[in-house]
Amino acid sequence: MSSISKVFALIALAGIWTQSDLQAQTQTFTSNEGAVLALPLTYGIQWPGGDLADRFGSNFNTSIGLQLFLKSNWMMEVEGQLLFGQSVIPDVLAPLRSPEGYIFADDGGPANIALRERGFWLGASIGKLFPLFPGNKRSGLRFSLGAGLLQHKIRIQDDPQAYVPALRPEYKKGYDRLTNGLGLKEFIGYQHFSLNRRVNFYAGLEFMQGFTQSRRDWNTDEMATDNASRLDLLFGIRLGWILPFYLGDGGEAVYY
Repeated sequence: MSSISKVFALIALAGIWTQSDLQAQTQTFTSNEGAVLALPLTYGIQWPGGDLADRFGSNFNTSIGLQLFLKSNWMMEVEGQLLFGQSVIPDVLAPLRSPEGYIFADDGGPANIALRERGFWLGASIGKLFPLFPGNKRSGLRFSLGAGLLQHKIRIQDDPQAYVPALRPEYKKGYDRLTNGLGLKEFIGYQHFSLNRRVNFYAGLEFMQGFTQSRRDWNTDEMATDNASRLDLLFGIRLGWILPFYLGDGGEAVYY
């Protein structure tokens, strides 16, 4: 099964949970209104655009955050995401390779060196939930806007069985393309908080724009300094499970 198919399978499964939960609610008459402090755990897949598409392919990411939902359905969130992928487009280690494409270790044998994408997002968002169902004011369309720090780099993954002197930790900085800067983030999707407080999730589309720049003084493979301003874009699908802590009346109970 492809990565995209797995994500859509998760969204379909969430829909099944919603349907079964709505059936259960006909026998459960608790309320999900009031202020909620929530812990979301999410997983997503993203595709690059802008300058980022010249460096990486698609990536996955996982996140954890802290959300506060007010009675008015306004939401505030702080969130950290970890980005990881295996598709790196430029071969920054090309100067170290032999004509046959090998990188040799200090013992004279070839080393298995891999290039990976790594990065993170750290920021805060504000948003609003627009209910879709008269009987449930906590389920509906969810919009949010955020700002923070977007960072990415090329991870040079060593061969545990071979040592390459040219890739000592201090030398890797000349190849890793460490880049960061101001980032903006938008989300639009569906959120479901069940009336019995047991099934809580959201799923939707996420967009990121990073106004970034290289943070390395020198790119060894290019024998040049990179001072250019970048526009790094990401768009993807995100699915999250939410652990709510209801505040005020009934706030001593935690449902998951």
